[in-house]
Amino acid sequence: MKVTRKIVPGILFCLSCLQANSQSIRPFRAGDRIVFAGNSITEAGLYESYIWLYYMTRFPSERITVFNAGIGGDVAGQIYNRMDSDILAKKPTVLAVTFGMNDSRYFEYNQKDKVAQVREQAVSQSLNSFQKIEQRLKELPGVEKIIMTSSPYDESARIKNEVFHGKVETMEKIAAFQKAAAKKNHWGFLDWMHSMTAINKREQRKDSSFTLTGPDRIHPGAAGHFVMAYFFLKEQGLAGKPVATVSINAAKNEVLKTANCKVSGLKAGKESVEFNYTPYALPFPSDTVPRVWMNYQKQVDALKVIPFVKEFNQEVLTVKGLNGNNYTLAINGEKVGQWSGAELAAGINLAEQNTPQRKIAQEIMELNNKRRELESKFRSYYWVHYNFLQEKKMLFNNSDAAKDTVLKYGAENGWLKMKTEDFETVRVPATRAALQKQMDDIVDAIYQKNQPAQYHITLTAN
Repeated sequence: MKVTRKIVPGILFCLSCLQANSQSIRPFRAGDRIVFAGNSITEAGLYESYIWLYYMTRFPSERITVFNAGIGGDVAGQIYNRMDSDILAKKPTVLAVTFGMNDSRYFEYNQKDKVAQVREQAVSQSLNSFQKIEQRLKELPGVEKIIMTSSPYDESARIKNEVFHGKVETMEKIAAFQKAAAKKNHWGFLDWMHSMTAINKREQRKDSSFTLTGPDRIHPGAAGHFVMAYFFLKEQGLAGKPVATVSINAAKNEVLKTANCKVSGLKAGKESVEFNYTPYALPFPSDTVPRVWMNYQKQVDALKVIPFVKEFNQEVLTVKGLNGNNYTLAINGEKVGQWSGAELAAGINLAEQNTPQRKIAQEIMELNNKRRELESKFRSYYWVHYNFLQEKKMLFNNSDAAKDTVLKYGAENGWLKMKTEDFETVRVPATRAALQKQMDDIVDAIYQKNQPAQYHITLTAN
């Protein structure tokens, strides 16, 4: 993905997303069990992992649990068929459902004279299946529901992969009934498709090869998943809430303002400042590793096209009343950087610096990545059951006979072969329990590591 470094004016960005989100989604609360159900885009586990990572770092005392319930290749009918045995088995208090990419079909669009017929059949079938999902969800008064459109299919990027012209129009019609149903039922609604398409088209005016999906025009890379998480958090009304804010008047030895933190022991003058600082949240970390197979995007790439830092990652330290010197900022005795008195008076964003608290956030991110990797083994296990063994009348049969069947057909089925090793691991009850314990232990470790800590901050004139 080629991403411009030019800063996008906030007003233009907002205008590009006017179509995006028409229903609000409440912020998650302590104790919530959030299940994201969908297809391979959800199965990748990234957008939901980024959402949870935000909550891990921003709300350490409000522990939640997020579950991946995606299976590659699913359409609405398949999501309905596994509603009870997979999705609701996770006992959600919040259930977010997305579909549309597979429902809208693919190679059928190569038959130019049959596009209208393909579209009519695809939309009708998807709607009929969704109405079953809708009815099942109505039977769950204790579960909060969120309907999400698919992320976009990118027909406009100038890249080599084949284009299924007309697929987007079909996805538009699916998105329309998703939105209508959410409005009718007073459920949460999130329109990823239009939000992300607006960014694609905006950036493609500068770089025709830009896309938030990837080489196949279908699956978002890590940057695309992060944009999805951004829009979800934005729809929850969380934009503009700081990590922490500290404002000090050094000349008067006075704390002017704090937000989401505690400051004590201030000793300030024009030559030096020191105080104890306890932020109640951590900055959001940046991941520089591609996380999607055959897609080179990194999460950090998304920061060039969305105002995430401005809206979600502000840990601002402002110190007024200093002289014109340059000052060295240290936290717990560790040098962070050097700024002038004027720059400190304007405010610096600690979330973008290599601070001790940012390092903790990075450690939490790595733990969360490990949790996601373990969870992916379970999703492969479910994929094998629903996409293969169910057809063999062996759904949730974990016997050696089921294993032998998977191995036999995996020799000629590449998708099945890719999932076989994880299936073999998870099918064994003792191993399955051990993997679950590993994930639980990781989450426990995260919610210990993310707790507020006190830091000693010093500013010393050079």
